[in-house]
Amino acid sequence: MSGATDHLPRLLALVPWLMAHPGIEIADAAREFEVTEAQLRKDLELLWMCGLPGYGPGDLIDIDWHGDRVTLSNADEIARPLRLTPEEALALIAALRVLSDVPGIVDRGAIDRVLAKLEAAAGTASAADRVVAAPTPTADADVVTTVTDGLARNRRLHLRYWVPARDEATERDVDPIRLFNTDGNVYLSGWCYRSEDIRTFRLDRVLEVTVTDVAIDVPDETRRRAFNSGLFTPSEEDRLVTLSLDPAARWVADYYPCETIEERGDGGLTVTLRVQDDAWLRRLALGLAGVARIIDPPELAAETRNVAIAALAAYDD
Repeated sequence: MSGATDHLPRLLALVPWLMAHPGIEIADAAREFEVTEAQLRKDLELLWMCGLPGYGPGDLIDIDWHGDRVTLSNADEIARPLRLTPEEALALIAALRVLSDVPGIVDRGAIDRVLAKLEAAAGTASAADRVVAAPTPTADADVVTTVTDGLARNRRLHLRYWVPARDEATERDVDPIRLFNTDGNVYLSGWCYRSEDIRTFRLDRVLEVTVTDVAIDVPDETRRRAFNSGLFTPSEEDRLVTLSLDPAARWVADYYPCETIEERGDGGLTVTLRVQDDAWLRRLALGLAGVARIIDPPELAAETRNVAIAALAAYDD
């Protein structure tokens, strides 16, 4: 446990632990935090330079060495337990309740125990009343459970998946890589043999799923790409859309995967990108009203224009 990803958490945990164990032997502290004695000494040398703003002698953490024993003091601010504001506690409660409704993704018992502690600290009644509107995942519980089973056993999945852009059900073999929940929807990211690339599937669009006896075969590089990719990975089966972007909307080309990007003389761009969900594109276009336009397909441009007209009419009413 000496990598960069766990260094800061270890240092933050080390301070209150050492303050609660004055005069602890270095070997015992190193064993507790599962690091070498040399690594622990480096941690202590770093903590010795930390403290409150001002960084004078009375502001820095004090570390007293007595042979192989160490005592840490003057770190009361860091050693205090974390205090959450009511808003922070309620946000955690809402997120945990959403997560607990996704079967198979988490240990429900652990979630329930954390929820009970948070609600007790925030006030059970007020917490329950204020988070009842939290979105719940829309995927079928049996689908999520089956996908989770395949992921846990490293087995290939066979999906019958609905593609909304074409209103068509497709058959796919997928090596599952990760399962996650975003905005109330549960997604599966994996290697799709039909597309021969990484794809992300919304589980509420999975019509049928079965776990096969075939072991998954995902190279490490592909797995890393799946974890580093965004929510959407384009497919040739998705609708191809052309957008005209004014300079203020150039960020779209950086934020979303585009198939082509052409510079315009006025500093804007003309881009083409794949879209799975027309409703998503309409929301994007409406949010960029005045600085972006849908050029192709024309029927999608007309639909978006009608939605905008209806929205403006509602304001007039």
